[in-house]
Amino acid sequence: MSDDISVRGSPRRGLAAATFGFFIGFAGVVVYGPAASEFEQAMGLSGIMLGLLVGAPNLIGSLMRIPFGAWTDDVGARKPFLILLGLSIVGMAGLSGILVFFYPDGLTIELYPLIFLFGALSGCGIGAFSVGNAQTSYWYPADKQGTALATYAGLGNSSPGIFTILIPIAIAALGLTTTYVVWLVFLVLGTVVYAAIAVDPYYFQLRKQGLSVERARERAGELGQELFPSGDTFVSIREAASLPRSWALVAMYFTSFGGFLALTVWLPSYWVSLHGLEAGTAGVLTAVGFILLATFVRIPGGMLSDRVGGEETAIASFAVVSVGAVLMILTRDATVAGVGMVLLATGIGVANAATFQLLPQYVPDAVGGASGLVGGLGAFGGFVVPPLLGFFVDVYGTAGYATGFVVYLALGAIGIALSSALYFAVEGS
Repeated sequence: MSDDISVRGSPRRGLAAATFGFFIGFAGVVVYGPAASEFEQAMGLSGIMLGLLVGAPNLIGSLMRIPFGAWTDDVGARKPFLILLGLSIVGMAGLSGILVFFYPDGLTIELYPLIFLFGALSGCGIGAFSVGNAQTSYWYPADKQGTALATYAGLGNSSPGIFTILIPIAIAALGLTTTYVVWLVFLVLGTVVYAAIAVDPYYFQLRKQGLSVERARERAGELGQELFPSGDTFVSIREAASLPRSWALVAMYFTSFGGFLALTVWLPSYWVSLHGLEAGTAGVLTAVGFILLATFVRIPGGMLSDRVGGEETAIASFAVVSVGAVLMILTRDATVAGVGMVLLATGIGVANAATFQLLPQYVPDAVGGASGLVGGLGAFGGFVVPPLLGFFVDVYGTAGYATGFVVYLALGAIGIALSSALYFAVEGS
């Protein structure tokens, strides 16, 4: 076969496209969180139903990280990215349509299943994390991946924080319906921009032009690509699932990243209902004091894990989560609660970094599969935890917003136990 082929793009362009696409898609995690009080009042939701609703975007999006991350190894990132963003557009369009025709007087509890469904679809962009992570890895050489992946995850993960600030402001200025219509337009335009700038790494371009696996690897290597898909990723997932340590990491990530997603959508309601803050103030406080802090502390958390060990770092970080949870349970003072929230953000962010620092050490022969398994099932905590928090509101009333943090105290204790078990297993080996 002739090698009369051409390739496009560069690592910098690949990183920019992946980061932009993930930023656009990941914002869907807060599709209901900042506006939770609006939906709660209009539909008369119980605590559990509110928790399920704000957690809905995590239902599908988190689990999609597993198959879509694996699919990326076969077809590159552009197609999976566009499908996930397309599903998000369907969800946001459905939600916008409901609000246009039924809000405010017709937004009744009977529409809850449909609103839940569209919220779940709106969160499909969350699954883009594993896709963009793979895309970035294949574009960059090994000695530059740390910086590239930190840039990708740090900037991409910032969108929920930014949107948590903007959505209450937009609702106050434009109203709930117009705000979501504008969000839909933003999502569509963002998807179009991603489609225009996204280019798969050289290997995938060459394979699409008909080169064999061996020849594509050779030519892509000449162009500077160092990493390539290796084998069947679904086999890698099954191999990772057979290892007990993989499930320990899943449980740890369930607390750290799943816990992060849950509080991202729950804390605005906490600040409004328990402490009487305005929705805009609650959004800013949640975004700055929790979402952005937990996002960016992952970078020093990764450095600390490299220096002192992932197990030790995880033990300490889950201890910080537990202390923060105790403060949130006991206090009704907004200042003390703010300290507790900062401790939760710090502990959760560092635990995220420590968990993924341990992953290649414990599952060296199935890193790709383990990443999808840990990332997908761990992030599922973002759907499971909010209704648990809502249960305490149903039982204890407004005070349940504080009492519910016993869930994080329990998760922190489990995290300490698991990371300690991993530490002593390593020490004893």
